[in-house]
Amino acid sequence: MGAADVVPGVSGGTIAFISGIYETLLQALRSFDAELLGMVLRREWSKAWDKINGSFLVVLLSGIATSILLLSKLMLYLLEFHPVPTWSFFLGLILASIAGVCRGLDLRSLRFGIGFVLGTVLAYGITVMSPTQTPEALWFIFVSGAIAICAMILPGISGSFILLLMGKYKFILQALHEFNLPVILVFMAGAAIGLLSFSHLLTWLLRKHHLTTVSLLAGFMLGSLNKVWPWKQTLTYYTDSKGGQHPLTEENLSPWAYETLTGLPAQTTLALALAVLGAALILGLEAWGRHRSMSESQTTTG
Repeated sequence: MGAADVVPGVSGGTIAFISGIYETLLQALRSFDAELLGMVLRREWSKAWDKINGSFLVVLLSGIATSILLLSKLMLYLLEFHPVPTWSFFLGLILASIAGVCRGLDLRSLRFGIGFVLGTVLAYGITVMSPTQTPEALWFIFVSGAIAICAMILPGISGSFILLLMGKYKFILQALHEFNLPVILVFMAGAAIGLLSFSHLLTWLLRKHHLTTVSLLAGFMLGSLNKVWPWKQTLTYYTDSKGGQHPLTEENLSPWAYETLTGLPAQTTLALALAVLGAALILGLEAWGRHRSMSESQTTTG
């Protein structure tokens, strides 16, 4: 899940879903409530630990944190020096994730159509109209953490992709790489608040309006694809607080126009191969998850 959450293409929630721990994760998150607070105040530590499935959460969160810390430096390097192959891989991840999220849904339902179209239009509008330059103040880092973590636990929606849309993906990766403690702690605080709040809302939406909710999320992924298109020309830049130059507005290009306008190789063959590899990775994980679920069902029945 940590490896998935680092890249802006596949959600940690997707990995949890296909590996069979998604419902266990949601149940553990929902257990942070007033009853748990009462147990803590009464110092009923054993009951509180059992209520939140503490061993499960500690192992899971430790694995996520370790993976994020180890991969953040690698992602900064790839996005800086190998953007076209890297974004192509992400593009394949997202396309396959959309197919995975839609699998099993009633695609002929009017509710699916409305949710999917609405999500697509909404996301595309956000990616086209909103600038990528956003504040670096701690209050915005807190908000970014709260919003991104909500996406991280959704099957199919990438929290790192939400950070990308909010203009804070590279900023957070850089903070992790430099161990910028104030930024990391504020981001984690926002993530904790968002996670505990959203898990209750998500459970209710998926229970009461499952088809509409999932179709809306799938549409959001489709509409956001132009943000990860590999071949781009930067039109304007912005300067961060340290004097670094970063793209502000970009234009999507065809591979041929990219070579002509930028003078850089389009790497079309490599890009296509990595997009296929990314899609195959997600489809393979989903197939493994379905096989695992069937095996467990047969074992239980037997």
